[in-house]
Amino acid sequence: MTETMIKIHAVGGYNEVGGNMTALQIGEGDDEDVILFDCGLFLPPIVEIEEKERSYSTDKLRSIGALPDDLVLERKGLTKKVRGILISHAHLDHVGALPYLAERYNAGIAATPFTIEVLKSLLDDSGISIRNPLREVHPNSFCTIVGENREYKAEFINVTHSTLQATLIALHTPKGVILYANDFKFDNSPILGKKPNYDRLRELKEEGVLALIVDSLYAGQEGKTPSEKIARNLLEDVLLTTENKDACIIVTTFSSHIARLKSIVEFGQQLGRKIVFLGRSLRKYVSAAARLNLAPFIDDIHMVSYKNETEKILKTIAKNRDKYLIVCTGHQGEPGSILDRLARGVLPFTFQRKDHVIFSSRVIPTPINIANRNQLEKKLKERGTRIFADVHTSGHAYREDLRDLITILKPKHIIPAHGDMARLSALAELASEEDYELGRNIHIMRNGQTLNLD
Repeated sequence: MTETMIKIHAVGGYNEVGGNMTALQIGEGDDEDVILFDCGLFLPPIVEIEEKERSYSTDKLRSIGALPDDLVLERKGLTKKVRGILISHAHLDHVGALPYLAERYNAGIAATPFTIEVLKSLLDDSGISIRNPLREVHPNSFCTIVGENREYKAEFINVTHSTLQATLIALHTPKGVILYANDFKFDNSPILGKKPNYDRLRELKEEGVLALIVDSLYAGQEGKTPSEKIARNLLEDVLLTTENKDACIIVTTFSSHIARLKSIVEFGQQLGRKIVFLGRSLRKYVSAAARLNLAPFIDDIHMVSYKNETEKILKTIAKNRDKYLIVCTGHQGEPGSILDRLARGVLPFTFQRKDHVIFSSRVIPTPINIANRNQLEKKLKERGTRIFADVHTSGHAYREDLRDLITILKPKHIIPAHGDMARLSALAELASEEDYELGRNIHIMRNGQTLNLD
């Protein structure tokens, strides 16, 4: 009997940070199935578009390079062979392109319940409907994908990250497991959710992992990623031990980071302040979590996103600035975000000296984000605000977490993903320290390339 052919197609996220999409081809000819991992946006070109000119048609997004170039699958004759789309978690660089690309494929979409809720919100916001069935798969469970002549088991293994219900996806093939590990950290003290499922990862090692496709974003960062409990401690220190009695407090963080938002709300309550969430993306993610009873603080906040409501509440806050804590969008300095508009003075609120602006985030390492954040901080400093930066721990694995994953799984092949060449190379260097060899079982790929694992 002929051996089953296994190929990996790098579609997006192998030249850049974002736009993540990988295709797994199993078999060939009439016995050929393709399964997609993730379908995300590359956000920097979207950020560069002037707010008033932002239109999100598929053609527009493709023209500016914001979508993964899945046309490569069409050129290889694989589009009609796609049997399933598996989404690892709810961040836009992993799920955000689905409203624009999903209908190219006659395949269902499987993800955890929170990720599905966020996807539904994205579809509503864009006014797009898709025919693809949506399948909820709870963490630490699996679904079955029906291929041309066989079925495949796809496991969604619980892992920690900077959003809810993030997973590593294990696709069981006739030649072994393909483990897709974008994105994760090993946090043994999560604020919300369970610890990573180490036991299942060790079992996979015994079953045989053919290939590990793995997050390289911080492969060059020495050490282990600090736990989210460290970020909580940093927030507590800034909010509860810094002189802020007469100041307005503004905190900005990732809208999808529900555990971080929980900590901010709890410390805001200890300060005796009313807590207001401002911004559309905050409403989107928090509402999705609340619908699944995953936002325990939902009754303790006032959530605002529409223009008139935002202006009204800001006028109230301006008169009672020491009574409120604002949580808003804009931690990357994104043009048009709430914090950007506050800093530019286009909303009915004026910063006063000694107001606190807390960035419970780190700048995503792209040139446009770095430039936007620098401009934002410059405006805030001109207004005399006190800035507290990097009150944060990452949701991505540092070098020693990545080493632990490789050690636990002992995969036959390692494919660095989610990064530019410098980041992919750092992961390859780490793998070489664990007795893997570049070109033999470490494979640095670029968008559009194919790896034949035979």
